[in-house]
Amino acid sequence: MLQLTNNNGRVQMMDEIRGLCLLGILIANMLIFQFGAYGKDNMRYFAPTQLDEWIHSLLKIFVEGSFMPIFMFLFGYGLFMLRAGLLKKGLRPGFMLSRRFIMLMGLGFLHSFFLWEGDILLAYGMLGFVLMIFVGRKVMTLMIWSITLLLLMAGLSYGHMSITIDEANQMTEYVQQSISIYSNGTYGQILDFRANENPHQLSEAEGLAVFILVPILMMPTFLLGIAAARKRWFYNPLSERKRYRQLAVVLIPLGLIFKTAVVLWEKWPWSTVLQSLGCQILALGYIVGLALAFSCMPKQFWLRRGVEAVGRMSLTNYLMQTVICTTIFYGYGLGVFGKMGVLEGTLLALVIYVCQAVVSTFMLSYFHNGPIERLLRMWTYWTWSGRSGLAKPVPAKHNGEAAASV
Repeated sequence: MLQLTNNNGRVQMMDEIRGLCLLGILIANMLIFQFGAYGKDNMRYFAPTQLDEWIHSLLKIFVEGSFMPIFMFLFGYGLFMLRAGLLKKGLRPGFMLSRRFIMLMGLGFLHSFFLWEGDILLAYGMLGFVLMIFVGRKVMTLMIWSITLLLLMAGLSYGHMSITIDEANQMTEYVQQSISIYSNGTYGQILDFRANENPHQLSEAEGLAVFILVPILMMPTFLLGIAAARKRWFYNPLSERKRYRQLAVVLIPLGLIFKTAVVLWEKWPWSTVLQSLGCQILALGYIVGLALAFSCMPKQFWLRRGVEAVGRMSLTNYLMQTVICTTIFYGYGLGVFGKMGVLEGTLLALVIYVCQAVVSTFMLSYFHNGPIERLLRMWTYWTWSGRSGLAKPVPAKHNGEAAASV
């Protein structure tokens, strides 16, 4: 069997999937950068062409909501690998992983407050502490919890697309304000608008409920990632091709059918349930589909090397996407908010991603990590080198957990 790992002992397939996943996330986020978190679903305020509407519908089906769950899966996978590697070295993973989660929360807070409201790092850092409860559990336990939470999440979403007339009026006023503020406002004005204007103001009780429930309901794909790492999936892609193919031909069409139904029958009360299930199912389909595609390419193929480099620097690249796009679209930069079509925005995302792939490949030819990844490792392991030490030899056990370089 051929075990595909890179020189750092990382599972190469995971870095490749993570790297290409960043392209999907950028394309989805580009709509928010272009039109705002609420404006992207109220395109009538931006005088879209018919082509814009068609491309937007295609993005809703193929992209929106189906790449962030891939990141969640990979986060769970990586968490298991990190813990396994620390245990193998005789270190205490609880303290190191806690430091890691705290830094992710700090980065997420800074990212969301000073740059952009679409941050995911804060939620990931918070959820990391919850996942520590599950990371050592058996695969069957993880699967039961994952499926249960997935169905619960889908059930709770029933009918949530309907809004009242007052809410619609508030949304209209907010989107119209956002067009003026984001396209012409200074950095301070945009910061104030993000902090103080929201068409969906929650009471303290509602905010607390969201704060508690949302991270829990995000867990299904995180748990599946832990289960996949425990089963050592994606270690030997050549021998796993049949499994990838069997899952991909079921999951991808099913996810696309669910999400297409949402676009065609958006006002149907069950469309929110189909949206919730479709996003998760399609994400899992994309994971095995990408694994199948990469396993059919030569290991040193330029495409694999490029997306792997982006994946190894995923945290740096994710934050840089925000810096680049807010500078392009917001008033303190080029100020083209709401002025670029959906197709043009998608093409811009591709250009930015290609540039990141080139820069990432170049940087990793001289350094082992990206700059933010290096800071995270230094903070996690509390060493200037960003490497974990070896406390004492430990037998390879821990319920079959796989060793990994951390």
